[in-house]
Amino acid sequence: MLPLPLQEAVEVLKQELEQTHGLRGALRSPAHITLHRPFSWPEEKESILLQKLGSFSFGPDFEVTLKDFGFFEPRVIYIHVLPNPALDDLHERLKRFAMRELKLFNEAEDMRGFHPHITIANRDLKKPDFYALQPIYTNRSFGGSFTCSSVSLLKLGHKWRVIQ
Repeated sequence: MLPLPLQEAVEVLKQELEQTHGLRGALRSPAHITLHRPFSWPEEKESILLQKLGSFSFGPDFEVTLKDFGFFEPRVIYIHVLPNPALDDLHERLKRFAMRELKLFNEAEDMRGFHPHITIANRDLKKPDFYALQPIYTNRSFGGSFTCSSVSLLKLGHKWRVIQ
């Protein structure tokens, strides 16, 4: 999760896209970097999930730097997370932990690889709007950095929310 000053700055970008293009999809989640793909888990076993994740060793804090915008054609606009070996290591360790301790294999099956980013527009972004917005965000700047000292587990209800 991004800390508050950056969280708010990203929220402003998402709200701007909602006001100018009616895009609401990215507003369903707080600004975050996804370390593991979403997965299904039985609600009655949620306490087991939380307990097991509580045993995951996060490791030392590290700096994360955000810079400008990028695109996954033809429907996603995001903020770049600059390359970061500590973040890559955290992802790999979490992926192995999830396979071993939680029997979650969906992350291992993702052939796209780990591409940390912060989404500002996605699902409801139509191709014509994507191609109209791409040059605007290519020439627009964004920057910031923060110390990553924890990870959060989000759960989808009406919106994604932090549960731990």
